[in-house]
Amino acid sequence: MLKIGDITMKNQVVLAPMAGVCNAAFRLTVKEFGAGLVCAEMVSDKAILYKNAKTMGMLYIDEREKPLSLQIFGGEKDTLVEAAKFVDKNTTADIIDINMGCPVPKIIKCDAGARWLLDPNKIYEMVSAVVDAVDKPVTVKMRIGWDDEHIFAIENARAIERAGGQAVAVHGRTRVQMYEGHADWNVIKQVKDSVSIPVIGNGDVETPQDAKRMLEETGVDGVMIGRAALGNPWMIYRTVHYLETGELVGEPSVREKMDVCKLHLDRLIDLKGENVAVREMRKHAAWYLKGIRGNAIVRNAINECTSRLDLVNLVDNLVEESEQKEAMNFQVG
Repeated sequence: MLKIGDITMKNQVVLAPMAGVCNAAFRLTVKEFGAGLVCAEMVSDKAILYKNAKTMGMLYIDEREKPLSLQIFGGEKDTLVEAAKFVDKNTTADIIDINMGCPVPKIIKCDAGARWLLDPNKIYEMVSAVVDAVDKPVTVKMRIGWDDEHIFAIENARAIERAGGQAVAVHGRTRVQMYEGHADWNVIKQVKDSVSIPVIGNGDVETPQDAKRMLEETGVDGVMIGRAALGNPWMIYRTVHYLETGELVGEPSVREKMDVCKLHLDRLIDLKGENVAVREMRKHAAWYLKGIRGNAIVRNAINECTSRLDLVNLVDNLVEESEQKEAMNFQVG
């Protein structure tokens, strides 16, 4: 069982913190499919200190999501510590996570995210300062290194452990790889073998079988699922079930997919209002539609939607057409 500090998860499956995706509406939906831990999208330390309205909204937690890890990023010790203290005292997050993996240039330019991967001493300094300032457990999400010539995963993980970090999640790609190429599970295994704090493996977990293989090959304490859960919270449920029973549950029907898509939309509307939610839901709807025959026309139409009613009608029509085709195929068969 995965345990971070004094928080015990009900299983080893963790939802990755994905920027622009992991708000409370998405996290709660994934949580209901059985995730042991959900992680919020990264929040800027300076934006927290400026009490930026949008950022304050990003700190919202629905109690049904817990246990939850809230992720912050920053490049300067003072502001990172102050932001961590704010999260510690003013949110119900269970864990404070520090982002050390974001490869995006605008984050790197702030001396944050994956920029730290080149300097184990800075990692120790920053993490220990945050650990000393807060009561909640502190964890780190990192990549294996900057590029193939600068893979300091073991040194960095040891610095995190020495600084009092309670767990480390390791994405098996370098900063230069971004999201391309293959994740190096071998380096994740080396990290697991080098520290005594829990290690969560991340990268190329696309099926329940991948999750099992990662646990077996690397010995990690938990498996973090990111892109494979987009529009597909069933991936979480199927993985948890497979790890617990060895049984592979089938894929959901079109109706099941679209019912959850509509639930997700309504939660997003409650969170952000109809106008913003419908626009934001376009990308999520495209993910829910993935793999459904004839989805291109519906996807294009959804990209023009401006109201909940329009989007729901399109989704309901897709379900109806799909079930009619199925019935015809059944009769022919």
